[in-house]
Amino acid sequence: MRIVIAEDDPLLREGLALLLRAEALDVVATAPDAAGFLDAVAAHEPDVAIVDVRMPPTHTDEGIRAAVEARRTRPGLAVLVLSAYVEQAFATDLLVHGSARLGYLLKERVGRVQEFLTALHRVAGGGTAIDPEVVAQLLTRRRPDNRLDRLSPRERDVLALMAEGLGNTAIAERLVVTGGAVHKHIRSIFAKLDLQPADGTDRRVAAVLRYLEST
Repeated sequence: MRIVIAEDDPLLREGLALLLRAEALDVVATAPDAAGFLDAVAAHEPDVAIVDVRMPPTHTDEGIRAAVEARRTRPGLAVLVLSAYVEQAFATDLLVHGSARLGYLLKERVGRVQEFLTALHRVAGGGTAIDPEVVAQLLTRRRPDNRLDRLSPRERDVLALMAEGLGNTAIAERLVVTGGAVHKHIRSIFAKLDLQPADGTDRRVAAVLRYLEST
């Protein structure tokens, strides 16, 4: 796994590089800003990019815009975005462009090494990894009359884990239920959120988007 890191904080940038190299992962380049990151992606053709949301010069959304551009020029690039705190617009912007090979984690998750590495490998393998705290905070911001209000408590639990990027088997293990029960809950979620089968529509991604956009 070839990795590029874009982070303006030198301590975090070098700390991430040391951590990943200690895990026998190939960090091919690091960059302190968006321009350097895009140059590194072009030069090294990495499999995964770890990108800070806020970078110089304005410290607003340079990281997100650079990640979108990197995926445009290198289709299939996995991107794990790091943020100091929950930023709803950035989380939804990422998913709007497709959920495969994408992750959004709070920086504090890096200190929980195994959780961070699990998320990194999930994203590199084609999955999605959304920080549980992001999911929890978005849940608390729901508007009245939201279609999510139709869901039962257990269905909300299942949808929250779907938003973290977990598959059915992992959800069943987390909730200590059968895979059949998870499948039944997901079908019910699709029905209650008015997500009907349609060619070209990934109802699982659509459910997560509805979940995030409802805040």
